[in-house]
Amino acid sequence: MAETHKPRKFRTGPAAKAGVVAESGATPETKPTRRKQRLARLAAASTVSFSLEPEVRGLIRAEAKAAGMDTGHYLQKIIETHIVETADADNAVAIRLRAKRAVIDRAVTLAQDIYTEGRFDEHFILHVMQEASSDPEFAALYETAVAAPEGMEPNKAKRIRAPLNQQLGRLIKKAVGAKSKRNDAGKIARAQVTGEMIATYTLLEKAA
Repeated sequence: MAETHKPRKFRTGPAAKAGVVAESGATPETKPTRRKQRLARLAAASTVSFSLEPEVRGLIRAEAKAAGMDTGHYLQKIIETHIVETADADNAVAIRLRAKRAVIDRAVTLAQDIYTEGRFDEHFILHVMQEASSDPEFAALYETAVAAPEGMEPNKAKRIRAPLNQQLGRLIKKAVGAKSKRNDAGKIARAQVTGEMIATYTLLEKAA
C-alpha cells in the first residue's frame, strides 16, 4: 500500500486539497514503469543531437556552471532566447517560449526566497509550485507556456505540461542545491499529487 504524506502548506490563503502519495513505497511496478516508458518516448521525440568542438564545449560548460544550470538546459535557453528575440511578435511559438522563460525564472527566484526563509522539507518542489500558482499572473503565464497547438488531440495536449513540469522540478532542486531523496531500495523517491499544477515530483533533501 502506498505511503501517504501530508506536506506542510507554506502559502497563505485557502489550502489546496491535495492528496500526496509517495511512489517510493508503491507496491505495483506498472505505474512507474509505464510512466518511465512514456517519458522516454517524449524525450526521444524532442531530442536533438549535435557535436561541439572540445574547446567550445568547455566554454559552454563554464558559462552554464556560472549561470547555475547544466549544459543541456543552458543550450536550450540559448536557442529559445534566439527564437524569442528574432521571431515576429505575434509568432505563437515565440509567445509560448516567452511565457515559459518567465515561468521558469519566477519559479527559480521563488525557490531561492523560500529556501532562504528556512522553509524547506522533502516536498519543497510542491510547496514552490503551490505558492507560485497562487499568483494569478504566474498561473496565466503557465497556461500560455503549455498551450496546445490548434487542432491537437486532447490526450496529446495534456502531455505538453510534462516536459515543463520536469524542467521546473530539476531547476527548483538545483536552485537551492538540494538532492533527490532515495528510498530504502536506493531509488529516487517521488510523490504524486492531485489538484495541483504538477502531478508528480521528486522528494528532496538538503545536500550534505
